[in-house]
Amino acid sequence: MLLHVASHNPKKLKELRRVLDAAGVAGIELVSSEDLLGYPEPVEDGRTFADNALIKARAGAKETGVTTIADDSGLTVEALNGMPGVLSARWSGKHGDDAANNALLLDQLSDVPHGRRNAAFVSVCAVVTPDGEEYVEKGVWAGRLVRTPVGANGFGYDPLFVPAEEDERVSGSDERPRTSAELTAAEKDALSHRGKALGLLVPVLVQLAAEAAARGEGVGPENNSALSVE
Repeated sequence: MLLHVASHNPKKLKELRRVLDAAGVAGIELVSSEDLLGYPEPVEDGRTFADNALIKARAGAKETGVTTIADDSGLTVEALNGMPGVLSARWSGKHGDDAANNALLLDQLSDVPHGRRNAAFVSVCAVVTPDGEEYVEKGVWAGRLVRTPVGANGFGYDPLFVPAEEDERVSGSDERPRTSAELTAAEKDALSHRGKALGLLVPVLVQLAAEAAARGEGVGPENNSALSVE
């Protein structure tokens, strides 16, 4: 089965590939939005993560004729009443500027004490088929925010986020808890909000792949006109 990952972020495609491989899932070929013929990007104007995930997945399935998976993720900060939330990627005003987003968030939390810096990453993943079937799952990753970015792995707010599991791991020791930007890919997949949401969708993807195989559908470019062939 061909599965369109409605994202221009190659790290998200790699993350889904790792989740599928870890679950032993075969018969699914992932393609990104970069691999498909262009279509108008939908406006992500939903009020919730689920709204935006479905907007992207529905648009991808409709425009390409390929089963599409999309996610909308973000950081919710207790001291900011749940913000940045769905505005996480463009918190500083420019979409995808991680450094600017992190700097603004740290500035807004400069007077917030250690005990009130609780936060959580939230991810909602949606799968939509060309015939309109829809599946939605949510994952939450609790933690807190540090005052200085640490770590070079991951993206977004990872350098500021210490998972609750890390605080528990080092409790009673002198070891410093790691941010999510210091975790290995395997560690992050096992704990993260997106990893949890994707994991909940694995049974759905397995079933859809089995149905596609029963119909004799292939996964190569010759089997779908939406694929860009050089």
